[in-house]
Amino acid sequence: MIDPKQTHLTHMDLWISCKEHQDPQAKKQLIELYLPLVDFVANKMAVGLPKNVSKDDLFSYGVMGLIDAIDKFDPHRGLQFETYASWRIRGAMIDSLRQGDWVPRSVREKAKRLEEAYLKLEQQYLRSVTDQEICAFLKIDENEFQQMLQEIAVTTIFSLEDPLKEDESETRLSVLIDDKAKNPEYKVNEFYIKETLEKAIERLTEKERTVISLLYYEDLSLSEIAEVMSLSPSRISQLHSKAILRLRGALGKAKNQLLQND
Repeated sequence: MIDPKQTHLTHMDLWISCKEHQDPQAKKQLIELYLPLVDFVANKMAVGLPKNVSKDDLFSYGVMGLIDAIDKFDPHRGLQFETYASWRIRGAMIDSLRQGDWVPRSVREKAKRLEEAYLKLEQQYLRSVTDQEICAFLKIDENEFQQMLQEIAVTTIFSLEDPLKEDESETRLSVLIDDKAKNPEYKVNEFYIKETLEKAIERLTEKERTVISLLYYEDLSLSEIAEVMSLSPSRISQLHSKAILRLRGALGKAKNQLLQND
């Protein structure tokens, strides 16, 4: 089997055969080469998901994303296929899970309630609000608050992967790493979303920023982040949930403003 740790440039002959000569055997070899990437993404996403979501299902969805990535990738652009494919694989898994609608309505309502609380209070105070302030606003005690965070943890894994607009595939997080040329209107919207996200991240606590950075930029799993930060996995999950609720509120407001301008 071809070494998956090598870059796509090492296997340019395969890519040329697949893309320029439509060689099905070359495509099959590329799929086999990058299957470990599907397994890696599936393992990472499986952390914190309900027990009724099997890793085998995630892997199956991811394989479809890998095939789509191979079909759409241009090896001549000089980009890393592993990075591009990871987004496609993750996106295929998320799309399939969304279609299954496995998150109970009550959990979605709790997530929305917390998201709105963070958005309102942080607009009012212009800073990161404390757990105690959120509890006072929602008229709940801290135990109830922690329980809510645990229940909604599984919903926050997809938040930064949500599309900016209902009919587009561009995600909230992808605007930070997309280097393709866009038309002037898109560039204005992209700059606005990026600026909004950067300001929202600045208002996170130091621990929340660390979790977001390690999870989305360093590609560590929640359990690996727990080891790095010497905290329990459940504590990392709570920090992640709180950070995502804050970011989602800010980005949701930005999305609504963009839609109003269209």
